[in-house]
Amino acid sequence: MAGEVVVVGAGPAGLATAACLRARGVPFVVLERASAVASSWRNHYERLHLHTVKRHSALPMAPFPDEAPRYPSRDEVVAYLDAYARRFEIAPRFGELVRRIRPGEVETAARTYPARAVVVCTGYNRVPHVPAWPGELGGPVVHSSAYRNGAPYKGKRVLVVGSGNSGAEIALDLWEHGAQPTLSIRGPVHVVPREVFGIPAQITSLYLFSRLPPRVADRVSLFTLNRAVGDLSRWGIERPALGPVSQVLEKKRIPLIDVGTIDLVRQGKIAVAKDVAGFAPDEVRFVDGTARPFDAVVLATGYRTGLPDLVEGVDFDARGLPPRFGEEVARGLSFVGFRNPLTGQLRDIAAEAERVAAHIAGG
Repeated sequence: MAGEVVVVGAGPAGLATAACLRARGVPFVVLERASAVASSWRNHYERLHLHTVKRHSALPMAPFPDEAPRYPSRDEVVAYLDAYARRFEIAPRFGELVRRIRPGEVETAARTYPARAVVVCTGYNRVPHVPAWPGELGGPVVHSSAYRNGAPYKGKRVLVVGSGNSGAEIALDLWEHGAQPTLSIRGPVHVVPREVFGIPAQITSLYLFSRLPPRVADRVSLFTLNRAVGDLSRWGIERPALGPVSQVLEKKRIPLIDVGTIDLVRQGKIAVAKDVAGFAPDEVRFVDGTARPFDAVVLATGYRTGLPDLVEGVDFDARGLPPRFGEEVARGLSFVGFRNPLTGQLRDIAAEAERVAAHIAGG
């Protein structure tokens, strides 16, 4: 194959891969559709902090600054990624909208790049997922990708749809800005405090759960959660039958990492509702037959990778994920940054980027 290594995406995965290639003397070009690195991080809601500790969230060869807190904020992560790009002299070609990726070449709106290898780093959060429900609410319905803070919702009744980390933290942010939030939870969910008895959940996953057989790890984690969180069913939050570790491994679904939402649920300051069944002009209807009035809805319903419409020659699963990460999937084609493990996505990105760069340099 002719050409340089083409890295698609200038988020954490793309920057980490580029830095590792630079360290090995491998020529590369980074293509980015936005106008700056870390575009997804720049557009996340303002309250966002890492749920993983900075020591285990740094990209290769560059720790977070000493002055950064244990859980860096959105702005601190963006500043770190800006500095990372400068440190390793990574100058992406901005405004390059990739239309098609094939082994050996990348086609953008402007030109086609021949490539000796392609590393796809477009991220988990490329395409916002907006479910369709019957009816229409009279007030605004926005996806979490467009949510910045709760200030515009002060005094309003707001339904947050989705019980992942974003949904839970947006509900918390809405309450802190004077809104009246309700969290719609589709089904059973494991709730894990960001710190359990002062120990970060990520550290427990790294040094305990990842080293135990999944069923044993489930029993240990549930024993701990029974004491740290307790039974939340009286507030409408049910626990899944499958243990938290097995759920990540088998269902690819991580627990809700709680940073204060659950205390407000217990206090009645954040309400809980079932899954949405449909909208009416002045209310939302739920699958249990109930209906409640709302002024606005925030959809924390996640994203899709968009990879099946972008990449040729790969069999993606139902979630749009490739069969393997951090290694070649097809000749000269690798993917970095599409896993979200208990041990931390940024930590995983760092390891995958190192493996992929080493493989390309030795190939």
